[in-house]
Amino acid sequence: MDLRQIYIDANALLEGHFLLSSGKHSKYYLQSAKVLEDPKTAELLATALAKMINEAGIEVDTICSPALGGLLAGYELARALGARFIFTERVNKTMTLRRGFEIEKDEKVLICEDIITTGGSALEAAEVIQKLGGKIVGFAALANRGFCKIYKENKEPKAQCKLPTDKPFFALGNFEFEIYDPSSCPLCKDGSKAIKPGSRGN
Repeated sequence: MDLRQIYIDANALLEGHFLLSSGKHSKYYLQSAKVLEDPKTAELLATALAKMINEAGIEVDTICSPALGGLLAGYELARALGARFIFTERVNKTMTLRRGFEIEKDEKVLICEDIITTGGSALEAAEVIQKLGGKIVGFAALANRGFCKIYKENKEPKAQCKLPTDKPFFALGNFEFEIYDPSSCPLCKDGSKAIKPGSRGN
């Protein structure tokens, strides 16, 4: 599967000057919503991701995604795995499980995002599930920004990765782009202004 070409064909690999959810800047942005607006493509990607998880022998009762970006990817992965789907969301900037969703003690939960950069939002969702008695069995995403280590990949995670190293992380591929602190961003120094096209911006 050529994940990069799938994003290019969907006009989902954007080039410009972008503000990421982490607060850092980048010349490139992955707009997964453009890929997932085609249900057939969403099914194709989720099926491939589910195959990786099944081949690793990971038992999953429930998929949980942090809203908003992970919802479509997580729902399709739950469908492919035959699992339940729930989501967390931020309330007053705090990740929370709402809407009547409940977690049983030791329920096996896998956290799914569309894109993992450092894994901060995924980790927040995992902490919510664990506090409610659930058991985190792994993490998954359509694409990895290269900071975290994909399951069975022969490399070490970078220091910025927030995902726990004792849980497997499944992704269909890596997109490794330069990212910058706002104070040292060459795009800012050239006079352009970072825009936020994702779920927390416009």
